[in-house]
Amino acid sequence: MSVVTSPHIKGKTSVFLHEGDYTQHTKLAVWFGNEKRGISTLAVERSEMCVAIPMFGMIESLNLGTSSGIVLYEIAKQRREYQSKYRRGSRKGKRAEPLPTVMRREIGGFASSETEGQT
Repeated sequence: MSVVTSPHIKGKTSVFLHEGDYTQHTKLAVWFGNEKRGISTLAVERSEMCVAIPMFGMIESLNLGTSSGIVLYEIAKQRREYQSKYRRGSRKGKRAEPLPTVMRREIGGFASSETEGQT
């Protein structure tokens, strides 16, 4: 699946970032345009979905680093939640116990979460 990002409606299917489902395909390509010229028309024509980051106020666009961080965070979050619930490969189906979706920090070689050990 191929996805382009743009603040303006351009693609065949245009959705806001949080409304898209990024778990349907195992392979996913996300295309970002630069600040000056935006996304190319060829990339838009060949993609299945155009994603926009909802913005409020006077600003109409974000720089490339900011927008890519926001988009990739949302995609990774959705895919991590999906993988924690469902198995791949020969043992497909829902997991009996979901995998953790919160990353744990390692302190001195030991894994710990934010709440462990606090008094």
